[in-house]
Amino acid sequence: MSSKTVEIDVHHVTRIEGHANIVVRASDGVVQRAQWQIPEAPRFFEAMVRGRHWSEVQPIVSRICGICSISHSLVSVKATEDAFGIEVSEQTDKLRLLAHISEQLQSHTLHVGYLVAPDLLGAKSVVPLAASHPEVVKTVIRLHRIANNMSDLLGGRTTHPLTIVPGGFTMIPTEEDLKGLKSALEGSVPDFKTVADVVRSVAGKIPAFERPTEYVALVKPGVYTFYHGDIGSTDSKTPVDVHEFESVANEYVTPQSTAKWAKWHRDAYAVGALARFNLSADHLSPMAVEAAKSFGLKKGCCNPFMNSVAQIVECFHLVEEALGLIDELLTAGLMPEKPRVTPREGVGAAAVEAPRGILFHKYDYDKNGVCRGAVCCIPTNQNHGNIQKDIEALVPKILDKPQEEIRLALEMLVRAYDPCVSCSTHYLDVEFV
Repeated sequence: MSSKTVEIDVHHVTRIEGHANIVVRASDGVVQRAQWQIPEAPRFFEAMVRGRHWSEVQPIVSRICGICSISHSLVSVKATEDAFGIEVSEQTDKLRLLAHISEQLQSHTLHVGYLVAPDLLGAKSVVPLAASHPEVVKTVIRLHRIANNMSDLLGGRTTHPLTIVPGGFTMIPTEEDLKGLKSALEGSVPDFKTVADVVRSVAGKIPAFERPTEYVALVKPGVYTFYHGDIGSTDSKTPVDVHEFESVANEYVTPQSTAKWAKWHRDAYAVGALARFNLSADHLSPMAVEAAKSFGLKKGCCNPFMNSVAQIVECFHLVEEALGLIDELLTAGLMPEKPRVTPREGVGAAAVEAPRGILFHKYDYDKNGVCRGAVCCIPTNQNHGNIQKDIEALVPKILDKPQEEIRLALEMLVRAYDPCVSCSTHYLDVEFV
C-alpha cells in the first residue's frame, strides 16, 4: 500500500500481557488518528479488599498480576505495616529484597528473551527461534528457571507467594538453600553475557527514535533502588515522599481506555527500567556499568525502545546485588523469626519498583484491622499516556515506510514498555446517569 494512505488496526497487540489495540489513520502524509486503546474489562481489586481482614489483603492483591505477584505482595505488606506501625528486622528486609530480585530476573528474562528477541531476530514468536537459534532459547530458559527456583525458595512457590506476610515471613530458607542459590546465580553470569551479546549483535534493529520524556522511579541516595526510597523525577530535583504518591500519579480517565492514565510535570511520564536507569545509573554495580557501556546506554536516554536494553543492564546489577545480600545473610547467620502484628486504626502507603515500574498501594484500616478502602496505582497505568505520546510522535516520522514496517515499529514500541494491560485495568470510575 502506498504511504499516502495508511490504515493500521492491531486488535490485539501480541506478545504483551492483556489486550490492547493500536489504530492509525493517515493520508497524504497527514495523520488523522494515532491511538493506543485499552479495551480490557476493569477488575476492581480495590473493591475486593474492602471489608477484608488485614491477613487477607496480600493474598488477594498478589492476584492483580501473575508476573508481578511478588511486587504486589511486597508493596501490600509494606503498606499494611506502615498503617500498623510495624518495623521488620534487617534479616526480613534482606530476604524480601532477595525475593524481589527473583521476580525482576524472572520478568526481565521473560520479556527480553521471549517477547522482544523475536522482533530483533526476525521471527513472529519465540517458537521459530527454537529451531533457528536453539542455543539462545536454551540460554533464556536456563536463566528463567534459575529465577523461578529463586522465587520458589523465597516465596514458597513461583507465583503468588505464600511466605511473605505482614511482620515478616512464614518460612525462611536454610543457609544451605542460600549457598545453593549463590552458586546458581554465579553460574548465571555467563548466560546473561550471552543474552547481552546476542541483543548487541542485532542492536541495529532497535529504532533510533527519541522523544523528550519525564521519567519517574524510586530514588535513594547512593543506591540503585528497587525497594526503598522516595519518588524521583527527571523533571525535578526534589523527591516526593511515597505517602504523597497520588499527587504524583494524578490518575485520570480517558475515553479510549478502560484503564486510568497518569501525568505529573508533563502530559505523561514513563516508568520502568529506563526510568530507573535515568535516575540512578550512577549507582549501578560494576558488571551493570560495563553492560551499559557496551550498548552505549547513557543517562538521559529518551529512546523508549532502549527500555529492554536497560532491563538487560539491570539483570547484571540484580545478580551482583543478590550475591552481596546472600553473603551478608550467611555472615550474620539466619535466625528464626515469628511475624507479630497488632492492628490499629490508620492509613498506610508504600511503593516498590515492579519490573515494569513504580508500584503504589495504600490501605485504610479500622481499629480491628479490617480494610475500609484501598488504592492501587499500577506501573502500566502510569505508562499508558506516555505510550500514546510516543505513538503520536513516531507515526509521522515513519509514514514513508511500507505499512507492515510501520505496524511492526509500533508493535515493537509497545512491547518495549513491557506493558501488563490486565493489571492496569484494575479500576475505573463509573458515573451512572
